[in-house]
Amino acid sequence: MNKIKTYVLLNIMLLMLSFGGILSKLASKQIFLSIPFILLYFGTILVLFLYAIVWQQILKYIPLTVAYANKGVCLIWGLIFGKIFFGEIITFNMILGAIVVFLGILMVVSDEG
Repeated sequence: MNKIKTYVLLNIMLLMLSFGGILSKLASKQIFLSIPFILLYFGTILVLFLYAIVWQQILKYIPLTVAYANKGVCLIWGLIFGKIFFGEIITFNMILGAIVVFLGILMVVSDEG
């Protein structure tokens, strides 16, 4: 697998991991052991399971330090999903922090080669 495909797959999986956070937050708003709670909780576990499998496969192609540095993208997805799904307010400091995280990821990934 070439590097670009690996990074694309990694970021798709990180997007999926962030979506798992959405499912768990939605589950927390349900009545414990109700049908919606069980479905959302099961969805969260399924997302985490699939993420763990693909994460191990990705680590065959890129170093752990580089892959782990990319997990910072989850912060950016968290901001976006928080706004979309929960109406959370995005502040200037949050945007600035996301930019710093993104620049850090670019530095780690570009220095890898």
